[in-house]
Amino acid sequence: MNKYGIPYVRIFEPAVIINIENIEFGKYVMIDSFVLIQAKRKIKIGDHVHIPSFSSITGGGKLVMEDYSGLSSGVRIFTGSDDFKDWGFGNPTIDERFRNVKIGEVIIRKFAIVGANSVVLPDVEIGEGAAVGAGSVVTKNLEPWGIYIGNRKIGERNRKDVLKNFENFLTTSEPERTGPFFRQ
Repeated sequence: MNKYGIPYVRIFEPAVIINIENIEFGKYVMIDSFVLIQAKRKIKIGDHVHIPSFSSITGGGKLVMEDYSGLSSGVRIFTGSDDFKDWGFGNPTIDERFRNVKIGEVIIRKFAIVGANSVVLPDVEIGEGAAVGAGSVVTKNLEPWGIYIGNRKIGERNRKDVLKNFENFLTTSEPERTGPFFRQ
């Protein structure tokens, strides 16, 4: 299940992780089959984070996924992208001096969730507890505890009850908190 031998991390095959040495893993991290992570720069994945099947993290920039954050199936996180507006052309088969590559970072704060098949572009921060609806394209920072379709806020999450539930979680023993993939 985990050819990388990282304690408290479950990586299901065939996941592809390029430059795993650039990734700092928390505890109880689960990366499903058919995930692609390209870590050209530092990636930090906090505790109790799930990266599900058919998701990818690419672009060459920095990513931070704080504790208890998560993605849904098919999410694409781009930490860098070619900018075709001005002088650049091509793709990775062309030397970077001919391309207008913009490298940034993506930060996904504690308790935030990104819905299925969404795309997050570089230089975006998804605030604590924010929920992004399925099929969204996120191009701007999202405020904490909001519910979003793309960049448009459509509601508020129940911050009080989420944090109350989290307090209950913290009062249980570590083995009781974890999903079945981490129980020995």
